[in-house]
Amino acid sequence: MAGDDDLAALHEQAALASSAAVSASDLDFAFQLQVAEAIQASLRANSNPSSSSSAAAAAAASSPFQSAPVLESSDVAYALAVHAADLARAEEDRLDAQRLREAHAQAAATVRIAAHDAAFARELASIPEDQWARDGDNIERPLDPTKPLFRVFFKGLSSKGVVGPRDRDPGVAVLAVAVCDHQGNVVLRIQKPVEASVGGHMTLEVMALTEGLEAALGLGIQSIKIVTDYRVLYNHLLGIWRPTQKKLAAMIDQVLSVRKKFKQCEVLFVERRQLEYVMKLARESVESQLAKAITVHTGMEMRENCAICLEDTDVSKIHAVEGRAHRFCFSCMKEHVKVKLLHGMLPACPQDGCTKQLTVEGSKVFLSPRLLGIMVQRIREAQIPPTQKIYCPYLKCSALMSLSEVIQPMQESCSKYTVADSATLRKCVKCRGSFCISCRVPWHDRMTCQDYKMMHPHAHSGDAKLENLAERRLWRKCVKCQHMIELAEGCYHMTCVCGYEFCYTCGKEWKDKKPTCSCPLWDERNIIRNDIRANVVRENIQEDEDEYDDDEDDYYVQEGVHYNQGFR
Repeated sequence: MAGDDDLAALHEQAALASSAAVSASDLDFAFQLQVAEAIQASLRANSNPSSSSSAAAAAAASSPFQSAPVLESSDVAYALAVHAADLARAEEDRLDAQRLREAHAQAAATVRIAAHDAAFARELASIPEDQWARDGDNIERPLDPTKPLFRVFFKGLSSKGVVGPRDRDPGVAVLAVAVCDHQGNVVLRIQKPVEASVGGHMTLEVMALTEGLEAALGLGIQSIKIVTDYRVLYNHLLGIWRPTQKKLAAMIDQVLSVRKKFKQCEVLFVERRQLEYVMKLARESVESQLAKAITVHTGMEMRENCAICLEDTDVSKIHAVEGRAHRFCFSCMKEHVKVKLLHGMLPACPQDGCTKQLTVEGSKVFLSPRLLGIMVQRIREAQIPPTQKIYCPYLKCSALMSLSEVIQPMQESCSKYTVADSATLRKCVKCRGSFCISCRVPWHDRMTCQDYKMMHPHAHSGDAKLENLAERRLWRKCVKCQHMIELAEGCYHMTCVCGYEFCYTCGKEWKDKKPTCSCPLWDERNIIRNDIRANVVRENIQEDEDEYDDDEDDYYVQEGVHYNQGFR
């Protein structure tokens, strides 16, 4: 019923407007007749007054009837005044008719708006509650849907979406925009290359949209329709979602600010196939940029960027970690392996999170013979459990062995040693020298281990100095492998090269990454270091490989700077 009432009101207003137009037309015609009569009367009155008077007198004398009185000049003036008054009234009637037409036009517009609003209200009333709660603030219906809207298609595309998985990505991106009229004709086309490092897919899409909106404003377009196939951006433009990243939020705000400059701006979400043209533009531009990059690399020496030093290096001097796709330059690989070896650790792949161990064979291309020997020694040490390691006590040998490898002389056909010696007597597998496995010293003939230790409290000449220094500097000895450890900086949670974890303050073991004591975890003096101390530490650990001494066994372990002096 509401729709019928609105339609009847609209018909009535249209009839009134039609009758007003007819009345105005009649008034215009009457006004034109009156103006013509007034002009003719004025011409007759001013043409020849004397001749007109004599002609009138002659006619009166010859006429058998009594003639009418002759008009005086005052009568002519009166007639002109009457015509002028009629002319003024006609002008006023014309103005009234014009105002009437304007009033009827305004009334018709009001009725049209009321009918539109009523139809839109019925449409809104039929929207489900869940859709209204989600999109209610963004639903709009233009008053004149027949007015043509320009459409803005856009797409941001990076090269990693085009290149193959085995190809090298040069890192380029493009912004493609197409502005079309209501008939689908392309008014403006934009293909703009940018750096791929500016951001991801969302950032490139927003940049392309901004480029398209500003181009449309530059063409003087006032009514547009934004067409996108990216649901996330669509929700951001409608205000349903709000980006959390500050940079992206600022870009969205800029788009919304530019959008307000249009008289009419709608946002339309479509399927990907409806953006085939602008997608084609983006792909063509990316392929063009890739072709240029290939041309540049072909014309010059092939180089590759190292992920550690970020320098472009000849590909012939790039090392690929065995079994991995991680690639680094020879110089960085050499420094990485050298530091790990000097710190007593086996070198692994430098890539963050990669635990792939480096091999001696694969490291020959960038390591010197001296470092290769150290690497072999470290691998050998890692293969023997800490409790099974035995070093030859002879200074000229110092070979590393395991308890299962040492030679027991009593098993050989020799009568030089007694049965009592079989408990502790062993021989080095390298120099064949005899030594005591309990005292870890050259064999003490005709002397028990207890007597030897009483006579020689310090088996090695440097042991007394080392223990004295350790006592003064509060060094700790690992209870598992007997290495001496110094805390240079960091927390009191110590991790030895053998893997044993303990508290540096009291020596108690850490279990499951948790202390078994109540000692403080750290001291501020060991956490905050000054520049002088830092330089000293760096100078101590950054040794040149030519000055490295194989007889020393200085280690550097993570979780603070922990120095382990070899104590055999």
